[in-house]
Amino acid sequence: MINAINEAKKSGADIPIGCVIKQNGKIIASTHNRREVDEDITAHAEILAIKEAQAKLETSRLNDCEMYVTLEPCPMCAWAIIQSGIKTVYFGSYNTQYGALGSVLDLPQIAKSKIKIYGGIEEEICNKLLEDFWNNVREKNDIGEGIR
Repeated sequence: MINAINEAKKSGADIPIGCVIKQNGKIIASTHNRREVDEDITAHAEILAIKEAQAKLETSRLNDCEMYVTLEPCPMCAWAIIQSGIKTVYFGSYNTQYGALGSVLDLPQIAKSKIKIYGGIEEEICNKLLEDFWNNVREKNDIGEGIR
């Protein structure tokens, strides 16, 4: 999870979410949110990591891979994770607004997926990243600045 946290810190103007995919204990993809930078609403850390891992492995199936992400995935990302065949997801912060791996929605249950999910990993650190980001956005908005 520390690798995903370090990746999240690279997010810049984007919400600090980092994602790492491992195969046999080795990192094969490491990404962070790029929605604002790329001007692409699908450029979530998880989607980018899945694409990177698929390119590296030259397959769309990530059956023997594990994902580490700093925030519980949203429905778009959760569905992509399920469809890619990732066997285990470890996440930091619970996403109480859009979480789709059990907090708000439980897409694996709907899909009858056997994916293993573990939440709350390094949760305090992940929560602090998000809290600091949103406090900074609020502060900038008070003086007329902010993210796009």
